Amino acid sequence: MSDISDLFCYDLPTSPQPEIGKILVTGATGYIGGRLVPELVARGYKVRVMVRSQSPVHVERWPEAEIVVADALNQESLKSAFKDIHTTYYLIHSLLLGPKRFESADVTASINFRKAAEERGVRRIIYLGGLGDVRTPLSPHLRSRMEVARELKKGGVPVTILRAAVILGSGSTSYELFKNLVKKMPFVLIPYWAKTECQPIGIRDVIKYLVGSLETPETVGRSFDIGGKDVLTYEKMMKILADLLGQKKPFIYSSLSVFTPYAYLAIALTPVPAPIVWSLLEGIKSRVVCQSDHIRKIIPFEPLSCREAILRAMIQEEQDNVRTRWSDAYPRDYSLAVKLQDLKRLPKFEVSYTLLSQKDAGSLFKAVCMIGGNEGWFINNWAWRIRGIADRLLGGVGIARGRRSSSTLRINDVIDFWRVEDLKHNRRLLLRSEMILPGKAWLEFNIDPKNENNRLTLRAYYKPHGSLGRIYWYMFLPFHNIIFNGLLKQIERRG
Repeated sequence: MSDISDLFCYDLPTSPQPEIGKILVTGATGYIGGRLVPELVARGYKVRVMVRSQSPVHVERWPEAEIVVADALNQESLKSAFKDIHTTYYLIHSLLLGPKRFESADVTASINFRKAAEERGVRRIIYLGGLGDVRTPLSPHLRSRMEVARELKKGGVPVTILRAAVILGSGSTSYELFKNLVKKMPFVLIPYWAKTECQPIGIRDVIKYLVGSLETPETVGRSFDIGGKDVLTYEKMMKILADLLGQKKPFIYSSLSVFTPYAYLAIALTPVPAPIVWSLLEGIKSRVVCQSDHIRKIIPFEPLSCREAILRAMIQEEQDNVRTRWSDAYPRDYSLAVKLQDLKRLPKFEVSYTLLSQKDAGSLFKAVCMIGGNEGWFINNWAWRIRGIADRLLGGVGIARGRRSSSTLRINDVIDFWRVEDLKHNRRLLLRSEMILPGKAWLEFNIDPKNENNRLTLRAYYKPHGSLGRIYWYMFLPFHNIIFNGLLKQIERRG
């Protein structure tokens, strides 16, 4: 059970109704779904979480919830997910597929979802979509969000639609995009489209509206715009960010289009994936302001201002308490990736380095778990950065993705261009590469007792794809000794 200090809905002016039956949350491994599940559980609801692949980490993360494996792009798999469900949250999108594929995937998923919900007798669907004025030209992302809403409404299951614009919170894509632009540019470049108005909303208010809609019968089958307290331009929002970050930089105005160098600048300077950067920047040319505030009368609470939402996000980062992050679901198919334990035999391409230490296992493991992110890789950071830049140029995740937390790790967390595949406290950390590679790679840290000392071991595994994969391995093999031995020594020194 979550501590009340970690919950957003403790003061929500609606009453829990767990007697209505089981609630299904889709997109639970993503940014918003990951924050919604503990709120529902804390309010006494029976929750079923839909994931695309089974993993012990899901049971560990949501011990009070039921886990079901299904994919919205596979209608047949949805049947078991919807069995005995009263209400389902639709928090699915396909932006990470890129601009050429996400619209068709979103529509297909929504059609499958609607048909399966009808077949299984689901009573309600609650959908979080995008805010935008349909009377004006919309970006592909906003058009897709509205098309999904239309498809869901075609069925016999009542749909509650909540439309939000920019969502601000620790770990959100919009917050990290604008924060990194403000922090990393020598001066803040303001394109002409930054004069467009928006109505950002804090993540805690989004969660309150999602939960409040479930608990308020008046929201059934209706659509609502949800937003924060302020209507302001993107320029003003970036100035608020600069002020709170203490960034005393000049703001320089430019006539750059969203489709020209500014987008590439944002991709280079921020950890946000290129497909999402393009979608967000294309959406900025559309005015996204609530046309009605009727939901504030039905679910009455005072939303946060833009400044308050940003400040709360900064506090969560400073306290190292970012519970979910956009990177939790990036890349999209990470949960379906081949695991080291899935291989019939360990890859024959392997190197191993060992160091004996008099320090205790807990101290060594704590140091292991601090690699990457803002701490860097302790030594030879230039080599890791160069590899990260090369990966980003090839369309990969790059090294700027960083970490959710600077001090703690859990399975499926990202560390730059790695993802935590396995973690055993004080014993083992296994990382799986998500770089663009002609093969598959893993990095494993083990701590074992050896007489009166502890043996710290680093192993790199590599499964090549064809001749190019083998060439890649042998090309970088000479650097392993320098990089990995140096890393072990630095971990031991910090332990």
